Amino acid sequence: MAIKNDLYDYGTFIYQDDRYFKFSLDSILLAEFVRTKSDQKVLDLCCGNAPIPLILKIKNPLLKIDAIEIQREIYTLAKRSIEESGFTDINVYNCDAKNYINNEKYDIVTCNPPYFAVNSTSLLNDNIVKRNARHETLITLEDIISTTKKNLKENGKFYIVHRTSRFLDVINKLQKYKLGIRKICFVYTGNSNNAEFFLIESELNKKDDPKVSSINIRGRKTYKNIFEEE
Repeated sequence: MAIKNDLYDYGTFIYQDDRYFKFSLDSILLAEFVRTKSDQKVLDLCCGNAPIPLILKIKNPLLKIDAIEIQREIYTLAKRSIEESGFTDINVYNCDAKNYINNEKYDIVTCNPPYFAVNSTSLLNDNIVKRNARHETLITLEDIISTTKKNLKENGKFYIVHRTSRFLDVINKLQKYKLGIRKICFVYTGNSNNAEFFLIESELNKKDDPKVSSINIRGRKTYKNIFEEE
């Protein structure tokens, strides 16, 4: 059953369903990490129930955003949230991101992808919607970055969030597809000396020249404008 929840402190709402995989903090941080200007065109891959498009649009009302979600159940939640919020410049499509190509290239591509590769030791959720949201059953990291390259303008930017266990995999795939790494931010969520996940900004056909930072979000009550504070 779809439930209408507040989208934290962004002044709008989002539909979610307890039977499925809900959006989490990593999506909020990725949306905050993205830097936009004027009326840029944005593509959000694996959009889920659309927290990233909603937050980006609130932060910059001039953006034109397309969002892709393959799972029909989650796409329906995204579409409902977007339509009832009145955001006419967000288009959400129920299709396979691997096959998505738009002749009008994008200034920015964003993605909060499935985190876990599938192998012989994978513990897959019996709930197929949750399984597809967490594991690379329908799309892989390489699929995402390949699609990104096809849809980005020259020097367009790609933003991704991922778990630190996949850090080298992400770096290798970005380099393979000529996405130069410009910023890396490691995210700590508690007292551990190990970061839990990371955010990357990369740029098509640019050389690697990353600025590396970190942030500890333990105990925070809001994440709005968190990177402007750094």
